[in-house]
Amino acid sequence: MARLVAAFGSSHSIMLVSQREDWQHGFRRIDTKNPHLFDKAGNKTTYETLLENMSADERLDADSKTTPAKLGELYDQAEVAMDHLGERIAAAQLDVLLIVGDDQTELFRTSNNPAFAIYYGASIRNTAREPAAPGDAWVKSARMWRHEPEVDREYPVKSDLAEWLIRQLCDRDFDITAMDGLERGQSEGHAFQFIHRRLLNGGPGGNAGTLAVIPIILNTFDPPNQPTPKRCVALGAALRELIAQWPQDLRVGVIASGGLSHFVVDEALDQKIITAIRNKDSATLAALDPKHLQAGSSEIRNWLVVGEMARELDVEWLDYIPGYRSAALTGTGLCFAAWKTLP
Repeated sequence: MARLVAAFGSSHSIMLVSQREDWQHGFRRIDTKNPHLFDKAGNKTTYETLLENMSADERLDADSKTTPAKLGELYDQAEVAMDHLGERIAAAQLDVLLIVGDDQTELFRTSNNPAFAIYYGASIRNTAREPAAPGDAWVKSARMWRHEPEVDREYPVKSDLAEWLIRQLCDRDFDITAMDGLERGQSEGHAFQFIHRRLLNGGPGGNAGTLAVIPIILNTFDPPNQPTPKRCVALGAALRELIAQWPQDLRVGVIASGGLSHFVVDEALDQKIITAIRNKDSATLAALDPKHLQAGSSEIRNWLVVGEMARELDVEWLDYIPGYRSAALTGTGLCFAAWKTLP
């Protein structure tokens, strides 16, 4: 029988494919123009409004948290955490890894945007990088890092299990969009590129080319049909039960890709999520206010699915980095986690 033996979580922020100098100077410039800012109450806001509403203590706090030296330290901490997580995934000796991530108008468009989708083709493509042009911004170079260095690459998918999960979830009244391939020129989305390129390729034992995956895609970002936290927890419970029913002897892992809070860092929200996942507190996770899961923070939904899937495991290692990067305390609550792997 298949067994869920390992679970992981990782942010996939553009910060994690950027360079040290981008952390120290670049984000400070681009965050002032970000159109996807929500305050901690979940209200749409602007960079200028965030600055205006800061207290004197918060301003001093921002000054100390966003110095070039401090941002350099956080950059180094994140690099170490990603290396460590990649090593843990390799050490789990998995047969298949379910990747729970979001799509941001990459494979889907708002003209037709499913709440849940599962990819069951024999392989999934990541496309090659676009050639750099004179004057390209560093942001484009960072995004292009998620793509393949020279040529397109096909990554293996555990297609029989994926197709079976689709049918079984539909029988349990989940409406699942089924994908058996990509259109010409399409690439797997950023949430999945990051796992393949950074975590599965990194370090000794990197197995991106051989480890089969199953992409599970949530519409976390685009209203009006994002799944509720309660529905995400229910999906995690259903997937946990179904994995145990698959007759083939498999070591199965799952990873949440994305989050935590951004583009305004909300440490209180992040710690609430982390504590609930550690304590296997499904009720708290299911009762989260969707108003607090907007823009980048919407990717917390991916962690809700994985947290519920991994209820029978215990969180063994977690590194949380409050990645502030501007005077308005914008940035990303970066989080990396591994549950204890079963033998």
